Amino acid sequence: MFCFQCEQTTRETGCITRGVCEKDPTCAALQDLIVEACKGIGMYAHRARVLGVTDDVIDAYIPEALFATVTQVNFDAERTRQILIHLAELTARAQSLYESACKNAGREAESLAGATQWMDGEDLQSMVARGDLVSIKTHYDENSEDIVSLQEILMYGLKGMVAYAYHARVQGVEDADIDAYVLETLDYLTHDDHTIDDLVAQCMKCGEMNLKVMEMLDRGNTTSYGHPEPTSIRVEPVKGKAIAVSGHELKSLYEVLEQTEGKGINVYTHGELLPALAYPAFKKFNHLVGNYGGAWMRQRTEFADFPGAVLVTTNCIQLPNDSYKDRLFTCGPTAWEGVTHISDGDYTPVIEAALAAEGFSEDGPDEEITIGFARNTVMSVADKVIDAVKAGAIKSFFLIGGCDGAKTGRNYYTELAEAVPNDSVILTLGCGKYRFHRHDFGDIGGIPRLLDLGQCNDAYSAIQIAAALADAFGTDVNGLPLSLNVSWYEQKAVSILLSLLHLGIKNIRLGPSLPEFISPNVLNFLVEQFNIGPVTTVEEDMKAIAG
Repeated sequence: MFCFQCEQTTRETGCITRGVCEKDPTCAALQDLIVEACKGIGMYAHRARVLGVTDDVIDAYIPEALFATVTQVNFDAERTRQILIHLAELTARAQSLYESACKNAGREAESLAGATQWMDGEDLQSMVARGDLVSIKTHYDENSEDIVSLQEILMYGLKGMVAYAYHARVQGVEDADIDAYVLETLDYLTHDDHTIDDLVAQCMKCGEMNLKVMEMLDRGNTTSYGHPEPTSIRVEPVKGKAIAVSGHELKSLYEVLEQTEGKGINVYTHGELLPALAYPAFKKFNHLVGNYGGAWMRQRTEFADFPGAVLVTTNCIQLPNDSYKDRLFTCGPTAWEGVTHISDGDYTPVIEAALAAEGFSEDGPDEEITIGFARNTVMSVADKVIDAVKAGAIKSFFLIGGCDGAKTGRNYYTELAEAVPNDSVILTLGCGKYRFHRHDFGDIGGIPRLLDLGQCNDAYSAIQIAAALADAFGTDVNGLPLSLNVSWYEQKAVSILLSLLHLGIKNIRLGPSLPEFISPNVLNFLVEQFNIGPVTTVEEDMKAIAG
């Protein structure tokens, strides 16, 4: 195996025997084969689409399949094998679709090879063997280091984008242009004539399309649940039976709340579902009592200590301890071998496990934090923020957020938040907020110094807020007194980074370490064009920010 798609990759070169995420060689090969299969389907389906023929089944399943290859999502070899069996069916479907479209158009269909011929057999051994033949390492046999680097940036950006598209589709928001782009890009990645300039342009295009997808997801969430609003939420447990819902999927949490109503079970958000507590539609559930725990990498301790059932809806999931494996459940694209998967939206097994568990024996301390400062809230008081800046009360803004992780060095973000001057406002989002979200930063003239914008995809809110401020001050985002300090971990972060670059945003500090899949020459390009740089030390970076 070889994998370097996440920030924690072994020795900062690549995982070759087992992933730091616990992905084994079998899962690695199967996930590589999923990518290859999706490329093959893209070859047929993109050509059919050019001829005016589309297929909703293919459009819906490709994002779901690619989502299964995102870091910390699917570790179940048999479920992955079933995904590949379905992709084989869709490959034949796409081929038939294309050939029929050609016939109707009076054209001769191309005889396509390469990624379209990915399937050697339905048994696990055959799939793993085939997956080994299309691993990332093989890309270096045919291309330069810089070409592979840009190909992988594009692929990871696409993975992150389709993960957000999957969430948007769950909320009923789809877009034909996005579906077409996914297939076109998968087809493009099979070409053997890539150039540096063309790949850079394709990466910027991915950022542009991801921005549209984040808007779609924002629209889906706010249409379904209302706009987040400032809300004080509990971060300590309440006596009673309990379910914790982790991941990113708001709809799964909502369904759990509907099915647990009146059953004497308290429901908690965990990880990236913390922002759900600020949506109006979730506030009607009195048994949604608060947030439990912190970021994903602490779940092996936190889930072991949680005296109830746990449902993981999307990434990130960790290798479960035996102490809680029998009361851990997954749904959606997430899976772990030996963990019960809920595939039909009926959470009865989760409820039964919660009722059978002991629950919390007493209330925890009455500790609360305030969340819910998404774009609608901040824009509603934009005049106050602008006045405070003009009056000199607010001197600068720091965006400190993104993904959290277990790697040494992430305390940098805690220390950075603590070092932000008292006349500055901190914007945060993603699970990176857990590094400092319980700190009391006070306020500036009634404006909280810590504004939690929401999940990682709520980077869309941050972009809209920054654009509005830039417009108010007659400048662009790069002209604002804004420092961008982004922590990354997996492929969603790559898609967001590409969106920021597409917008021409510069001076981003990325950490805690730079992606291993970015080659030295590609990094030099990013530095020259966008002044991207790694985080160093808080002291040095604060000096640089101060000018």
